[in-house]
Amino acid sequence: MEAATSNPSSKRIALVTGGNKGVGLETCRQLASKGLKVVLTARNEARGLEAVEGVRRSGADVVFHQLDVIDPDSVARLADFVRDQFGKLDILVNNAAVGGVEYGQEFDTNEEKHIGSEEVRQELNDVDNLTEGRLDELLEKFMKDFEAGALEPHGWPTKFSAYKVAKAAMNAYSRILARRHPELRVNCAHPGFVKTDMSMGSGVLTPEEGARNLVKVALLPDGGPTGAYFAMGEEAPFV
Repeated sequence: MEAATSNPSSKRIALVTGGNKGVGLETCRQLASKGLKVVLTARNEARGLEAVEGVRRSGADVVFHQLDVIDPDSVARLADFVRDQFGKLDILVNNAAVGGVEYGQEFDTNEEKHIGSEEVRQELNDVDNLTEGRLDELLEKFMKDFEAGALEPHGWPTKFSAYKVAKAAMNAYSRILARRHPELRVNCAHPGFVKTDMSMGSGVLTPEEGARNLVKVALLPDGGPTGAYFAMGEEAPFV
């Protein structure tokens, strides 16, 4: 881990997960070019440090911290680092990435529309009544149906099912957070079909173009949209 010095300025602090390559790396570059101090995170420390050094050559104010989002201890260490070094976090870009390509088309982060069951789609879209507990119940039901080989009869997607359900749940959870914390801006954003390793190089946008769509959402002003979904930088419906 690279140690950062305390932040003596009033710069806004942004943190990007999966920032060592692709859209994540370009998002770090663009946020830093807007005058923010950026914490670039990655699971692999060597790759993360290499990425930071590359970004710094352009004069960007970027530091590195290791993060594995599925390791609670790693998440806690990062939270301690941000609190101790900066005392605040203004922007979090949860760079969730995609799982591949299906029939030559990009995976959309707006996966509610790919859930076959109308009942489940309605529950995920019922932002006023959906709770974390109910979301957990739906995911537990999906896991049981998956293990029983009964996805199709219960209306779950059968192609890349875990990916699609996980993204739909992430979108739903973001809306729960937006409702719970009206003082924050909590949104989902799809950068477009970007040519990266994750899309096996089959995208139509460059990482720079894709990141530009994310940065536009990340820099929405106070009082801007929250609990919303953005596609290519423009607000769009969840379903």
